[in-house]
Amino acid sequence: MIETIQKIRAAFPNAVLKETFFRDEYSLTIQLSSLRDICLHARDVLGFNYLIDVSSVDHFGEEPRFEMVYELYSMRDRIHLRLKATVSEDDCQAPTVSDIWPTADWHEREVYDMMGIRFVNHPDLRRILMWEGFPYHPLRKDFPLEGKHSDAPGVAFSHPAPLAGGPFVTVPTDGTTQVREPRARHAEDLTTPEKNIAQP
Repeated sequence: MIETIQKIRAAFPNAVLKETFFRDEYSLTIQLSSLRDICLHARDVLGFNYLIDVSSVDHFGEEPRFEMVYELYSMRDRIHLRLKATVSEDDCQAPTVSDIWPTADWHEREVYDMMGIRFVNHPDLRRILMWEGFPYHPLRKDFPLEGKHSDAPGVAFSHPAPLAGGPFVTVPTDGTTQVREPRARHAEDLTTPEKNIAQP
C-alpha cells in the first residue's frame, strides 16, 4: 500500500495535500481540481476497479465547509484507499466520477440531495430521497433534527415534526435496547408517555 501512495505522489506531486494512516487504512487529501485525474489514474494504472462509496462531510463553521470522501478498492491487490477533497460552500460543486465508476451515479445523487453539493457533468443529477422542489438539504449540520416547513401540500413531513415522544426518537429508560429502539415501539404506545418506560 505504501508503494501505491508513493506512485500517486510521484504522478501528482502538487495534488496530494495530506496523508493519513489510521487502523491500517490510508487516506489521501487531494486538490479538488486533480480529483478526476487521480481517480482515472487510480483505476487505470493502479487497479482500483471498485468504488465502494462516495460520501460527504459537513464541517459546519469551517471553510472549506464540505469534504468529499471516496472509498476505493482494488480487487486485484486487495487494498483499500480513501481519497478526500474539500469543497467550498461558495462554489459547492465537485466533478462527477460517475463515468469512471458507474456506481457513483446514485452515490453522487444522494450527496447532492442530502448535502447540496452539485456534481459537474453528472448525467442525471436529481434528488434521490427527497422530492423534487424540496428547498433544503437535510444532512447539513444547520438543518434542525425536527425538520423545517416546506410549502408542499399533500407531501409527508411538510411541517416540523414533534420530537418529544415521537416515533423516531428513543426515550430515556433503564430498559434494554429492544425497549429503547424506535422500531420496538408501536403507535398506540406513543399516546401514553408512561408506556415508553421499561417496566420491571
